[in-house]
Amino acid sequence: MALAADAKRQILAKNQIHKSDTGSPEVQIAFLSGRIVQLQEHFQAHKKDHASRRGLLMMVARRRRLLTYLKSTSPERYKNVLTKLAIRH
Repeated sequence: MALAADAKRQILAKNQIHKSDTGSPEVQIAFLSGRIVQLQEHFQAHKKDHASRRGLLMMVARRRRLLTYLKSTSPERYKNVLTKLAIRH
């Protein structure tokens, strides 16, 4: 299940670099992090949902690639994203 529209708007508002920013690495990482947290809660109740678990692992890998890209291009923005989203990397 995707993030609700109001949750997406809140995530977007918190992580935008400028007013029309919808695709920067920070925003993409924030969306993925929100979805990952949502799926982790789902797995508390549905431990045998292996198809969704595969999707979760794919999202974690995509977030990892985006974080690596951000780290190599702009270390300051990388550190800001880690602290803002409370991600250990």
